[in-house]
Amino acid sequence: MRTSIFKTISNAAEFKSQLLAWSQKFREVVFLDSNEYHQNYSSYNYVLAVDAFTSIKTDFHNAFEDLHQYQSQTKDWLFGYLSYDLKNDSEDLKSTNFDGLDFSDLYFFQPKKLFLIKENQVEVCYLNMCDDEVEDDFEEIMTSTSIFQLPSSNIIKQRISKEKYLEKVSKMLEHIHRGDIYEANFCMEFYAENAQIEPLDVYQKLNAISEPPFATFFKNDKQYLMSASPERYLKKQETKVISQPIKGTSKRFDDLEMDENSKKELLENPKERSENIMIVDLVRNDLSKTATKDSVKVEELCGIYTFKQVHQMISTIVSNVEHTTSPIEIIKTTFPMGSMTGAPKISAMNIIENLEETKRGLYSGAVGYFAPNGDFDFNVVIRSILYNSKKQYLSFSVGSAITSLSEPEKEYEECLLKAKAMFEVLQ
Repeated sequence: MRTSIFKTISNAAEFKSQLLAWSQKFREVVFLDSNEYHQNYSSYNYVLAVDAFTSIKTDFHNAFEDLHQYQSQTKDWLFGYLSYDLKNDSEDLKSTNFDGLDFSDLYFFQPKKLFLIKENQVEVCYLNMCDDEVEDDFEEIMTSTSIFQLPSSNIIKQRISKEKYLEKVSKMLEHIHRGDIYEANFCMEFYAENAQIEPLDVYQKLNAISEPPFATFFKNDKQYLMSASPERYLKKQETKVISQPIKGTSKRFDDLEMDENSKKELLENPKERSENIMIVDLVRNDLSKTATKDSVKVEELCGIYTFKQVHQMISTIVSNVEHTTSPIEIIKTTFPMGSMTGAPKISAMNIIENLEETKRGLYSGAVGYFAPNGDFDFNVVIRSILYNSKKQYLSFSVGSAITSLSEPEKEYEECLLKAKAMFEVLQ
């Protein structure tokens, strides 16, 4: 079905830039970049999939069943996304908040052309129908360059005012003190109307100032995602399943001593640790739904990882599944990810829906791929800019976990810290 050709490149960073520039002529693009960040469980340095042969695009109704049929029948590489609102398929929930972006709830495509890069090796995987184009494409890639027009100025507005944000977090704290929930992730949107951007330029700038391990450039005709995500949602590697939720954030400092103190304070902060541990418990419970007996383990609890913009607290939870377990079932029973919902999960999602003012859509969903053998790897869509060029609507959202120890003013400051990189590249 596919032809694999292996090539050696002399400069992986330069080839990455050329590959991205060349990809822009296609209607469908998924580019996933690890930025060579030191992490366990990384399969590739970066991956590019372009040009749909087949695809699936649907709303939440029966979405997981439709995806299961598509994935099990295709048995090929599939790239795409799961939006947050797929929660409405797996649970009795709804999403009625404002949506300026108009992305479908689920979208995957089977690429005609696929590039898998590990260090200086490129595996070129083309469907047999177009494998005679490999050499011509490679020549074209090696001479591709990005040409950008000057961006227009975009006025970014805040959907929820600071005053309203503090009020809503106080309401969430009331729910916590009543015992309705222990923790919930509350998010707010920043947006621009009549927005004009060059998506690839914005992505490259965002990636350059963040260099996260789960960066994504996604294009489906007029819809774009430019993501600097530091978080893995879920990966399946043969019979092993890996989840790596992030909960806990602290500032970076130019001064080395202040920066080290910031890391130390994050590690020892009782509020941040309790946030992380609550989500670890939730993930353990989610993974147990498909795991073999006694296989759910916490490999790392509250590890501190440093990124260009922030320090983060990350835990790693793993499980084993039977060979016969459907990859879609593993996703369905863990989605949406605990780090973007809360505990208990369904109560948290209901309260989130009532207090937030924007439909999350692809934000706090996941982008990634399925391999032909059923393995998969998905990020969490955070630190991301979404853009519908037809509607000229641009959006990015940020959030933080609210627990009984939360101070509304500090949560607001954390949101602004997370928004910093997006403001930087857009203004």
